[in-house]
Amino acid sequence: MPDRLVDKARPPTPEQIEELLGADGYRRLQMLEAWLLAHYDLSTELRFPFGASYGWGYKYSHKSTHLCYAFFQAGAFTVTIQIGDKQAAALTAILDSLTAKAQDLWVHRYPCGNQGGWVHYEITSDDQLGDIYALIITRKRPPSR
Repeated sequence: MPDRLVDKARPPTPEQIEELLGADGYRRLQMLEAWLLAHYDLSTELRFPFGASYGWGYKYSHKSTHLCYAFFQAGAFTVTIQIGDKQAAALTAILDSLTAKAQDLWVHRYPCGNQGGWVHYEITSDDQLGDIYALIITRKRPPSR
């Protein structure tokens, strides 16, 4: 079994994604999707956006606003999210409430703009999803329901 699904010519089936992530990783992906569905008008696309280093993943959007990607890997998935210059101050304001891992990932983010950047957060435990929820809310506040 590969570490990632990197054959651009062969989109993975849901069964292949579940097998690669394993029971815990797949359950966490379902938890993320359930949270997104509860808070956003969610659309999900299977994409291969950044080449073989990332492989296949889901692109999650709220209407026309991109929220994040979830890239599949053996036993886990990595959430990739862009925090723009307009959201950077809001993230800085809540940074102390996030885990040390999230704080470190923000400090070492891939820069984008003057203050923003891309965060690549590997999800290996349930408690890490709270960081992801906070990052997504920082990127795009959920609409009033």
